[in-house]
Amino acid sequence: MKYVLVTGGVVSGLGKGVTASSIGLILKACGLRVTSIKIDPYLNTDAGTMSPFEHGEVFVLDDGGEVDLDLGNYERFLDIKLTRDNNITTGKIYQASSVIDRERKGDYLGRTVQVVPHITDAIQEWIERVAAIPVDGKEGRPDVCVIELGGTIGDIESMPFIEALGQFSYRVGAGNFCLIHVSLVPVLSVVGEQKTKPTQHSVRGLRSMGLMPNILACRSTTELDENVKEKLSRFCHVPAENIITLYDVSNIWRVPLLLRDQKAHEAILKVLNLLGVAQKPALGEWTSRAKLCDMLNEPVRIAMVGKYTGLSDSYLSVLKALLHASVACHRKLFIDWVPASDLEDATAEENPDGYKAAWSFLRGADAVLVPGGFGDRGVEGKIIAANYARQNKIPYLGICLGMQIAVIEFARSVLGMQDANSTEFDPYTQNPCVIFMPEGSKTHMGGTMRLGSRRTYFQVSDCKSAKLYGNKSFIDERHRHRYEVNPDMVEQLENSGLCFTGKDESGQRMEIVELRNHPYFIGVQFHPEFKSRPGKPSALFLGLIAAACGQLDALLKKGGTTKAYGLSNGTSPHRYGNTIKP
Repeated sequence: MKYVLVTGGVVSGLGKGVTASSIGLILKACGLRVTSIKIDPYLNTDAGTMSPFEHGEVFVLDDGGEVDLDLGNYERFLDIKLTRDNNITTGKIYQASSVIDRERKGDYLGRTVQVVPHITDAIQEWIERVAAIPVDGKEGRPDVCVIELGGTIGDIESMPFIEALGQFSYRVGAGNFCLIHVSLVPVLSVVGEQKTKPTQHSVRGLRSMGLMPNILACRSTTELDENVKEKLSRFCHVPAENIITLYDVSNIWRVPLLLRDQKAHEAILKVLNLLGVAQKPALGEWTSRAKLCDMLNEPVRIAMVGKYTGLSDSYLSVLKALLHASVACHRKLFIDWVPASDLEDATAEENPDGYKAAWSFLRGADAVLVPGGFGDRGVEGKIIAANYARQNKIPYLGICLGMQIAVIEFARSVLGMQDANSTEFDPYTQNPCVIFMPEGSKTHMGGTMRLGSRRTYFQVSDCKSAKLYGNKSFIDERHRHRYEVNPDMVEQLENSGLCFTGKDESGQRMEIVELRNHPYFIGVQFHPEFKSRPGKPSALFLGLIAAACGQLDALLKKGGTTKAYGLSNGTSPHRYGNTIKP
């Protein structure tokens, strides 16, 4: 087994996750089987109870694991399916590895239980165990495990992991362990000079903890000068050919190509003694996609009506799914962020400029998307957005809460139930369209939702969602919710024109809702964004973008599938705004 460790220094947010994903991709393109592990040193057991403003979105895996968003990058880049054990946290090590329980049972035979060796041994055992699990659907162990250590070198909470990884590198041997350190080489605007001192200090700190970098991946605005590489090589004890520049590129899909062009794969394979085994990286389709993304000019504009619009990472998988679909439809994606509360009447008095801007974005959109969320802030604004899309025949996709919002809006506007609501927001409503799931917990937050991959059965074949999924009888998608559409109100809603086209195996849990007399109005209880991939966009996101740019009929005639970039020549109004880069 070969291991590639990716660490970061100087500052956070350098792009270690994208770098680790790109390294995994390029090794996979060399014919190797790759798996990934993300280490998050925080004390939380998982990311499930963390605010999106605190740590970005919570990514959900097939097995119900609520994990760091970087595992989403790994899955998208490598087209693999990870498990909750591929995300290690300090909380998991202390809890799930049973070090504390074993001490209470007396398993350590009276010895003092310490961070070293007991916790560090537990970390190493976890890495070895999980690295051997295949994640690509094939039998047998992977060839390489890419491990990303979260945070930056010098963080107190990372110390046990750094010590464990130092021991681990010695244990597995030099030819089986490659350390790639991602660091910052800033360019001071005053003198325009690339400064190496931050990286020198970062590497010195890394070496003082027992880890020696084999490769330096230097983030900078421009390509490193040769004299800068030589200086880094001299002071960091890394060969100049093993110093790679990760400079700013036009889109994220160019990062693996950047690594390939600088022969990063050869440096990694040399350290791991795999040069004679691996092939040249085959990245033809990936290269074509990256080039196409840069060439797109025809716009498609999506209004994202949400609660956490102040931080785009809160909806990272949604953004990626929209990007995958827009590239497949040959459209340049533009996102207009609409804070849901800004659409409400109260904002018109408190913040008239924000109210005006929000409505301008909504009215100028080719499609409306309401993503998932928790809490009552902005709910009325989301209901207003669903009402606007329904009445004005604007393509609409509601995800999780976005589906529940669509049902509440329909009950209020069409059935005349003015107090229709979710018991999450109004426990005493006389018309509870959305209710708490019976199996949920109201006392414990972490890991108590309906999580992971669940099966949805189509109730009718003649509906947009079934056609978009290729006329399958059922689908498996990932869930994360504790409220659901009230099954006692389904018949009344359906008699008024709302169609629940997808349900669970019991037929009592609503999974997909549609409006038949609408160009594209779909709500889903699950999260289709988590399984979207470059070149294989999520069916419902593809349908939304196709509807927004006049390609939906052509897509449905193809059975909801498209070869890479196979759709073209739809029309969409030319509008201008800030683009969202992939």
